[in-house]
Amino acid sequence: MSTLFKVPRWNATLLPTPTCCSCSSVSMSLTLGQSRDPHEKRSKTFPFLWGSPESKIMKFLDLFGRLKSVVIGMIHVKALPGTPMGCMKMSQVTEEACREAEIYREAGIDGLIIENMHDVPYCFSVGPEVCACMTAVCAAVRSVCPRLPLGVQILSSANQQAMAVALASGLDFIRAEGFVFSHVADEGLLNACAGDLLRYRKQIGAERVQIFTDIKKKHSSHALTSDVSIEETARAAEFFLSDGLIITGAATGARADPRDLQEVSQCVKIPVLIGSGVTFDNMERYLDANGMIIGSHFKEGGHWAKAVDPEQVKRFMGKIRGLQK
Repeated sequence: MSTLFKVPRWNATLLPTPTCCSCSSVSMSLTLGQSRDPHEKRSKTFPFLWGSPESKIMKFLDLFGRLKSVVIGMIHVKALPGTPMGCMKMSQVTEEACREAEIYREAGIDGLIIENMHDVPYCFSVGPEVCACMTAVCAAVRSVCPRLPLGVQILSSANQQAMAVALASGLDFIRAEGFVFSHVADEGLLNACAGDLLRYRKQIGAERVQIFTDIKKKHSSHALTSDVSIEETARAAEFFLSDGLIITGAATGARADPRDLQEVSQCVKIPVLIGSGVTFDNMERYLDANGMIIGSHFKEGGHWAKAVDPEQVKRFMGKIRGLQK
């Protein structure tokens, strides 16, 4: 078999393989082209099995242009229409999200996640109005940041909806809750979604959208899986084809345990990101992570609900760029 297989931003040629093989076991050789950073060029060839942990690393590298300490900022979208706190017109909601995106872009952020965190209290039955509004916001942010890696999360655990929004608005990844194992969140019991989510991604033709998944996530009780360690959870998520793992503290803004980062990074081969608690003062403890998702620390007074503080973002990015050299 000698056919061209299209992969975003990669030149990929299939190597000879048995005719009975499936696409999940195709041996491939990928040549990485120019990254999103115009000053950084890569032309190495990476052989790996399609869908393997090694392919996840290459997809992460191609998206962000580096493999370590990628900084992803949070845009906490104002409360949407129909939610208890909703009081703004959609034009105002979209304008505020774009304003924050511009602040992050000018500070040199590596990527952004757009999230409906102001839609408290969260529920599992997310209506079509939320999907429509998030698509409008995400498409607007994409127009402001045409080359920046962008992702979306829709609370609570609306992972298929987030996948549809990402596809429609041209985003690159989603953050998914409840990927493997059950747990009790403040919204209620949340069951694993990996099988349904990956099948849905395939059905709508969104394979280019990566799925970064929380494990032992914040704001949750994990008594149901108290006999399952974070390492075992990580291995299960890797086995179920997660594109990257997210480790958090107990709550929004709470520091993740650096020991969890070390232990999980040693037991899986896919990207591992820190999802809460990284600050200007402790960033050195998380430099080995593939990525850092930062929200609260970039806000005025360190509170997630406040506006993005441009000076705080610039100060953080200045320090981390120095450490990355």
